[in-house]
Amino acid sequence: MPTQDPIARTSLHSQVTARLRSLIVESHIKPGERVPEMAISKDLGVSRTPIREALKVLASEGLVDLLPLRGAVVKTFSRKDAADMLEVMGVLESFAAQKACKADQKRIDQVLAMHEKMKTLYAKGKRPEYFELNQKIHNALVDMADNASLSMVHSTLSKRMRSLRYSGNSTPDNWRGALEDHERIAQALAQRDVKKIKKAVVAHFENTAKRVVES
Repeated sequence: MPTQDPIARTSLHSQVTARLRSLIVESHIKPGERVPEMAISKDLGVSRTPIREALKVLASEGLVDLLPLRGAVVKTFSRKDAADMLEVMGVLESFAAQKACKADQKRIDQVLAMHEKMKTLYAKGKRPEYFELNQKIHNALVDMADNASLSMVHSTLSKRMRSLRYSGNSTPDNWRGALEDHERIAQALAQRDVKKIKKAVVAHFENTAKRVVES
């Protein structure tokens, strides 16, 4: 299990949480499997206390279930669960993207710059780094809508389905397809084309649902 080097004591809680989240999102610990607290404690060079605290955070995000006598178990989603969440996310982000077309040019340029960097990460085959930047782009589009209620609902659902969205890029064809979806979204944003970006975002989530179900 790739946990890398023992981590520094600075911001211990946040670092342990981030490491555990990555292990789950990247399927090093698979859905339905118990989180091996002792092994991770040894690998990271920390006690089990910060690991248990991190698991509480991940449980609140919907990534793990805390079960009596079994400890933390990675959340399992049915195909319907995945399809339902992606359908709602598509509605939320389609609304946000249309609002984003009316944002300040500086904010639009920042998202477009992130998109170009994401394309570079794709070319280098850096999937985890690509995914993290991909999520930042989605979040940035939502932030540009300047709607606190939208951001709150989106943040909750986005955390819950991180592993699902990561799995959608598990094959070369799926990953390439996801990037092509993002290219269409970026082009529509650059043109401030509300109709085009709505269509591109809806298509992206429909395609993502297919890719996730396949994986």
